[in-house]
Amino acid sequence: MGRAFEFRKARKLKRWGQMARTFSRIGKDIVIAIKDGGPDPASNSKLRAVIQNAKAANMPKDIVERAIKKATSKDTADYKEVVLEGYGPHGIAILVETATDNNNRTVANVRSYFSKCNGSLGTSGSVEFMFDRKCHFKIETPEMDVEELEFELIDFGAEEVFVEDDGIMIYGDFVNFGSLQSELEKRNFEIISSGFERIPNVTKSLNDEQEADLEKLLEKLDEDDDVQNVYNNME
Repeated sequence: MGRAFEFRKARKLKRWGQMARTFSRIGKDIVIAIKDGGPDPASNSKLRAVIQNAKAANMPKDIVERAIKKATSKDTADYKEVVLEGYGPHGIAILVETATDNNNRTVANVRSYFSKCNGSLGTSGSVEFMFDRKCHFKIETPEMDVEELEFELIDFGAEEVFVEDDGIMIYGDFVNFGSLQSELEKRNFEIISSGFERIPNVTKSLNDEQEADLEKLLEKLDEDDDVQNVYNNME
């Protein structure tokens, strides 16, 4: 069938693999949210946010419902959120957010990825100070001026509001997630997705060859089932 077919097949398999990992990570988020606040989205704001993200990721409704049902089972693994920090090749700071039911396994795996890619896993706090933790929301474009919206949301913790092709992005400090979520829901804005992000406050530039070295480590981390998010301070 030729090289073009093989290329399309490989690309499709990669996309399916990424989709499976995304669904798996959302499934863990559902478990953590339910363990923290119960299975009712109406009273569990964290679970509502995860369900919104599942919808944004095109996760089928029946899979979400099964994940919620599974999370209420006593046999479901109790995942813990663990943040690991270190330096990748060429001195790039890397912060790894994990959700794991076996901390020893996760730490050992992540340490091996760093070691194999000329990096080193550090101690708690070794690079976290280089990142600002923010919360973010994407909402459907409202029928009002964006500057006016930003002005009205400042009192609830919004720091930046801007237009994207598919909606409005709102950023604030991570401690203001709850107040922003409540106000957006109170105004009946359609929340497309929400979550947290770590934004580097100090960046470092790399050339193409150095960037390729870093990418090897990032790919290994991204493929690990225990890893939820990876952040780095490459410019």
